[in-house]
Parts: sequence; structure tokens; C-alpha cells
Amino acid sequence: MLSRVADSLYWMSRYLERAENIVRLLDVTMSLMLDTGGTSAETRWQRMMDSLGKQTGMDWDGEMESMARMLVFDSLNPVSVTFCVNEARENARQVREEISSEQWQRLNRLYHQMHSPHTQTQFRSNINDALASVLDGIHLFKGVSDTTMIHGQGWQFIRLGRYLERAYSTATLLEVYQPDLFQVHGGEHSGYQYLELVGLLRCCTSFEAYCQVYTADLAPDRILEFLLLNRDFPHAIRYCVDGIRHAIESVQRTGGRRTPDELIAITGRLHAMLVYTTIGEILAGDTAGFLHSIREQCMEIHELIYRYYVQYSIQSALTIW
Repeated sequence: MLSRVADSLYWMSRYLERAENIVRLLDVTMSLMLDTGGTSAETRWQRMMDSLGKQTGMDWDGEMESMARMLVFDSLNPVSVTFCVNEARENARQVREEISSEQWQRLNRLYHQMHSPHTQTQFRSNINDALASVLDGIHLFKGVSDTTMIHGQGWQFIRLGRYLERAYSTATLLEVYQPDLFQVHGGEHSGYQYLELVGLLRCCTSFEAYCQVYTADLAPDRILEFLLLNRDFPHAIRYCVDGIRHAIESVQRTGGRRTPDELIAITGRLHAMLVYTTIGEILAGDTAGFLHSIREQCMEIHELIYRYYVQYSIQSALTIW
């Protein structure tokens, strides 16, 4: 596969995953703001922005609707939903011959939906419905991708982008929540803490899945364990890392190239961290440092993918055949 094709499919997937994450965080944050007793709207907004990477120029101004509209529709803001959808579509357009007609139609429809006056009107009248409609479009694209595209190298680079973005985003979210929620050990939660824990699970679309495993008894250590170490839930970091490893192995098998030792080492080390470390050890140690290490290793994996599959030199290509 050409490196430019791999690059475009990878970033198409990452941008759509990022757009979905922004929509979910915004939807949950606005719901939490309805409770005025726990903390201020400004604090909740700032926590959301920290979860999205501490973006500048998005300081709270007291007007929720205008701030939310900027986060959704400002096409010049790299952290906005529209910007991410625009970039995903542009990457798809560059490799139009590598994706199915259904994928292109679904993504093109989502692009025009984000730029439609009707969507702006719907957003003003019912923000929650407008956000749900965007999520539906992203989910439909993912479903169409899995059912209409050959599961070869291109599809594996889509999986790589999706799971790497998701693992990094979830680790960032947990790191932001960690000082307030994951320092609580035992005892009863206040109503505020319970609401925040529900909000965290909803940010990862995991409330029902968590309840199936642990019942509705929300405990910070169990939530951290579930979102970090569960191997069966698609938004858990371990599940994402397993997906990254499998995608890299599949690229190696279908491409006839040996996976670089550096890439095997970093993905294996991250996988071992999540398989052989217990939640007790994580909480007894430096929890924030553990989460930050996951983010750093995700960035290393991204850089190695670029070095060996996208921007590789002739010399480095020859060494991994």
C-alpha cells in the first residue's frame, strides 16, 4: 500500500473518532451543568477543554449556547467537530478509490450535514437532538466501513487510527478526572460525586456496560479498573491497545514486511502494563503518572507508525523487509 493512502485512511479514522469524542464530551458536560450545586459551569467547561487537550481561545464566557456552537461549527478551530469532519472528508477524498462508495456517500452526507443551515437551526432549537444526529452520522460511517470495505491493509490502518485516538483520548479524560474522583477510597459518595462518576462513564459510552459488570454501585476504583483494564469493552484502554497490536500484526501479514522491532517493543510494553498491573497497584502508586505514561506511549506508537509506514526513507524501508 502506498504511504499516502495509509496516511489518509489513518487520519480519516482519527479525525472521525476525535469528532465523536468532542460531541460526547460536550453533550455530557451540558447535562452536568444543569446541576448547579456541585461545581461551577466554568469549572466543568474547563475540565472538558482539558480533556480535549487544553485548547487556547476557548475560555468560558458564561454563554453556554455560543460556546457550544463554536465547539461544534467553527471550521477554523482544530478542536471543533466541523473541523474534524472537514479533515476526515478531505483525507477520504484523496483516497476515494480505496474506500467503498457507501463510505464516501456516508461521510459526504455527514460533511454537508455539518454545513447545512438546517443543522444550525436544529442546534438552536434542540442542542441535544443536533448532537445526537451528528453521532448517528459518525456511527453509520463506522458501520458502513466495517461491512463494505475489504478487511485488508487499508481497513487495518483505519482501525489503527480509531483505536490509537480512542486510547489517547480515554487516558487524557481519566487523567483530568483523576485528582477529583480517583483519590476517594471507600466511604459514601456525595450526590455531586455520584453525578460526576455517571458523567465520566457516559463520556465513554460505558454506563450500561459498567453496570453489567459491577452493578450500579459506582466506585471510583472500579470505574478506573473498567476503563483501563477491561479487555472486552471497546472504549476501555486495554481493548484499544489490543486492537492496535492486532492491526499492526495484520499490516505485517498482508504487506509482507517485518514489523519494526521498535514498534513491537513499544506496543508490547504498553500491552504488558495493562495486562499485568492490577488496579490496586495503580491506585497505590502514581495513578496520574500511570495514565500519563499511557498517553506518552500512544504518541510514541504514532511517531513510529509514521516513521516506518508513512515517511520512511529508502534505507529504513530496506531494513524492515
